[in-house]
Amino acid sequence: LAVAAATEAVAEAKLDQGVDRDRVGVSIATAGGGLQSVVETANQLQERGPSRVSPFFVTMYIANAASGLVSLRWGFRGPSLTHVSACASSSHSVGEAAEAIKRGQVDVMVAGGAEAVIVPIAIAAFSNMRALSRRNDEPERASRPFDLDRDGFVLSEGAAVLVLEEAEHAARRGAKSYGELIGYGASDDAYHMADPAPGGVGGALSMRAALASAGIAPDEVGYINAHGTSTPANDRAETQAIKDVFGDHARKLMVSSTKSMTGHLFGAAGALEAIICVLALRDGCIPPTINYDTPDPELDLDFVPNVARSAKVRVALSNSMGLGGTNGSLIFRAP
Repeated sequence: LAVAAATEAVAEAKLDQGVDRDRVGVSIATAGGGLQSVVETANQLQERGPSRVSPFFVTMYIANAASGLVSLRWGFRGPSLTHVSACASSSHSVGEAAEAIKRGQVDVMVAGGAEAVIVPIAIAAFSNMRALSRRNDEPERASRPFDLDRDGFVLSEGAAVLVLEEAEHAARRGAKSYGELIGYGASDDAYHMADPAPGGVGGALSMRAALASAGIAPDEVGYINAHGTSTPANDRAETQAIKDVFGDHARKLMVSSTKSMTGHLFGAAGALEAIICVLALRDGCIPPTINYDTPDPELDLDFVPNVARSAKVRVALSNSMGLGGTNGSLIFRAP
């Protein structure tokens, strides 16, 4: 999945020409790593014994396999990094990739996330955590972030990869720019391994850090792609965090959860939603929160219900909030 997504990104950015591959790095995140390989190999060990365990198992399950394969595929010899921070993994991956460019360590970073955790053991565990929606008779309506009747997320899988490049370096190459990553923040709730902190204090810290990094005022943000998992506690905490950070401006913001349409890509979610933010800025089209039928009186922001909205926005913020209390926020500006 990571190589497939990176193939599209590298081709679009024309990284096969005019770059010093010693100064191109890779940062592909994952939360679950090669979980399918672990399950299959464990079964093989039990059924056929240790001599039948593949010597390739180690390189199939390690979390940095995706970054390693992308580096290998194109001969990128810069830093090869992997962030493993649950649902915030690829937001951290993209944010830290930008930091490497700002430090002058590299000119280009291929950054994103890949996840494939739809295996019985993961589904069972998430279900027993009461994290998954029970709306099995209407799967297309199961993910309903911020709706009064939300009851959990729909797990999905996939990969999303961006190419981040130092602006002058990109201009010299004549590279096409879709937008600018201007802010990055990260924090932890330090509260609970699965439940968000009351009031969304950790998420608020992450957003404030991103705003400070970007050097902009809260009222310059026009759109937030929310973490919005469709769980009762997370959506409540994130809404409270947005109100805390943005004050009166919160009610003027457009806030949507595209997980209502994509499901929850776990460690790859942040990178996918970063791309969605950039395209929303480029196209002047704000994606909706679908399946928003019954407003929750506690959650009273503009969640762009059910239908995409035409709107020219200059700045967008993307939130990711993960298990272990980890948070990441990215801020993008239109080119």
